[in-house]
Amino acid sequence: MKIKTLLKLSVAEGIAGKIFSIGKQENMHPLTVVILDAGGSPVLIKRQDGSGIMRVDIAFGKAWGSLGMGISSRLMRDRLADRPTFLNALASVSGGRLIPVPGGVLIYDKDGEAIGAVGVSGDTSDKDEYCAIAAIKAEGYQPEPADPSATWRESNL
Repeated sequence: MKIKTLLKLSVAEGIAGKIFSIGKQENMHPLTVVILDAGGSPVLIKRQDGSGIMRVDIAFGKAWGSLGMGISSRLMRDRLADRPTFLNALASVSGGRLIPVPGGVLIYDKDGEAIGAVGVSGDTSDKDEYCAIAAIKAEGYQPEPADPSATWRESNL
């Protein structure tokens, strides 16, 4: 049996490589990248040397939450900021796998179909998200959100 793969490992590797390059160029803390296919299964998990041991779980939660809700983790944070009861319900039904802060970015193909999500963790959430968006675009795919926060460079840990 042949299974159609919408998000190929080679694409995930290209995105992860670009994320690490961008992080280095911008002098960011060590990053962790998790890339999931549209069904939420891991395609790639990579950590830079020195990235904290919780970063895989955080990056996974950003990507998984984006897929689960069909929106970026930044938009999720913004929409749920004044709805803590619903946010708590989402955390409960997701088994704690939801991380609603920037850094979870959906990947769309040329036809506008979501084929997966990237989660990045290691620096500030806005900087994590910037790396994901720039890397997805560099690989010829469309990210959601399309653009990073205008103030991503000013964010500090």
